[in-house]
Amino acid sequence: MVRAGLTAERLTQAGAELADEVGFEQVTVSALARRFGVKTASLYSHLRGSDDLRTRIALLALAELADRAAEALAGRAGRDALAAFADAYRGYAKEHPGRYAAARLRLDPETAAAGAGVRHARMSRAILRGYDLAEPDQTHAVRMLGSVFHGYVSLETAGGFDHTPVSAQESWDWVIDSLDTLLRARGGPHSPTTTPGLPS
Repeated sequence: MVRAGLTAERLTQAGAELADEVGFEQVTVSALARRFGVKTASLYSHLRGSDDLRTRIALLALAELADRAAEALAGRAGRDALAAFADAYRGYAKEHPGRYAAARLRLDPETAAAGAGVRHARMSRAILRGYDLAEPDQTHAVRMLGSVFHGYVSLETAGGFDHTPVSAQESWDWVIDSLDTLLRARGGPHSPTTTPGLPS
């Protein structure tokens, strides 16, 4: 018998918390059942299986991350917007490592289209329009930002910068300044002035 109060939403939230504690790859329906003190079979009335649970956690993480980024971007433009966007991702990854890993899960096109991934892409492009970047440079820049932010965060959270005399924050600021300089050089003559069309 399913414990009263268990829902797919509650299980997804608990799965996200478990991911932060033990790692996203360790999250399974059976691990979640142990957390609630119920039999694994009792959760299958809410979840189709471990893959379904991980997908739900990924969608939750993407939505949380999009909300954080949108809040950080409000009223900002140029380098300030770029830094706020980057800081939102870095902060989320450090606070919620399991959820951040979940946000990197490859989703099927239909699921991805219904999730918050579209919001992330729109925010990235809104920032880049502030630099007056046209296509295909805008797409190149979206990919560059994602690669740089994810690469840096992955190295930092793995302890890759722990034993160097230069602080990770100092290097992060240097990276943001460098990206801003590059985007200004690639953009129009008056970029950046505003960041139009930021989605809420």
